Amino acid sequence: MNPRPRGGWTAWTEEIPARTLLDMPPDLSKKVVNFLSALALEVGGAIDRDRQPPGDPMDDLGARFSLQIGGEPVVFEYVVLPELREIRVPVLVWFR
Repeated sequence: MNPRPRGGWTAWTEEIPARTLLDMPPDLSKKVVNFLSALALEVGGAIDRDRQPPGDPMDDLGARFSLQIGGEPVVFEYVVLPELREIRVPVLVWFR
């Protein structure tokens, strides 16, 4: 069994969510990027301690979650990839 790579956790967005971020006003886009970066660290801490990551579970495996950014018109889904120490955002919705 290979040990997990060391280092921090990262957030990665799929192409469509990345385009959505680029369409947002710069201040909102920056808030969302900062939120996702902080979330990656929080998710990593939860996984490393065998706890459930933040958000509403969307599957029975505990790998996919949904979350709304408090006070912002943004909701997204993320997938936990512990072997890569990464969260991936396949869905990001901005309510204009």
